[in-house]
Amino acid sequence: MNKQKLREIIFGYRTKSGKTFDIILLWVILISVICVMLDSDKSIHQEYGGHLLTIEWIFTIFFTIEYALRIYCTSNTKKYIFSFMGIIDLLSILPTYLIGFYAPIGSLIDIRIMRLIRIFRIFKLSPYLRSGHTMQIALRSSRPKIIVFILSISLIVVILGTLMYIIEGQQNGFDNIPKSIYWAVVTLTTVGYGDVVPITTLGKTLAVFIMILGYAIIAVPTGIVTAEFSKNRNKSNQEKNQHQIIEKEEIIISKEEEILKKLNSLEKKIDQLK
Repeated sequence: MNKQKLREIIFGYRTKSGKTFDIILLWVILISVICVMLDSDKSIHQEYGGHLLTIEWIFTIFFTIEYALRIYCTSNTKKYIFSFMGIIDLLSILPTYLIGFYAPIGSLIDIRIMRLIRIFRIFKLSPYLRSGHTMQIALRSSRPKIIVFILSISLIVVILGTLMYIIEGQQNGFDNIPKSIYWAVVTLTTVGYGDVVPITTLGKTLAVFIMILGYAIIAVPTGIVTAEFSKNRNKSNQEKNQHQIIEKEEIIISKEEEILKKLNSLEKKIDQLK
């Protein structure tokens, strides 16, 4: 099989062979990820661990060959290797080879699930990707505001955590300031610490204030991103409308030129008749 045909199968998705290859690849990825999840269960690992490991090595060898073929048949090797999907393809096979050095790293094989991004391309779901790109632009635009918000919250939790340490003290579980700050963070985010709770009246009052503040704060980043999203959408619509107006103006101008030509032609004919 020549290089061009191989590229058409591996990278192509419009041809029947390319689409078939991609669908098979997606199923193999799903089965591989499910096997990794099953192997994380202690009882399943004890009974079927050896079989699952063998299956995983088969999948890894398959993905390794596929990765090598992608490098071989791509039109721009360097561009593919350092592209987002190229890096994901590499990271999806590395954990298995590194199990011998550090066994728990094998769980990172689940990163293969990222390769399912190709499903958007295979099943022509590009509009969803464009929507995601719009959201990405909104997040990037609101980044300065979000950074200021995070810095402000960081200062607040440091102060609140220190106050809780002073009010409750070590006798009530607030052993040190870092631990108290951590308590303030999980309370502010409405997660709840669980093991440590304020005992004194003043401590409980401050804890109530932190909880209410947490609910109020949740709406802030959402509002920032939503505002930027609306702003970008309005800007896009405005540019689209301007483009349509310009096109209409060009059509009107072209028609005016045609009318002028016809008038000039008519005037010449009138002059000839005279």
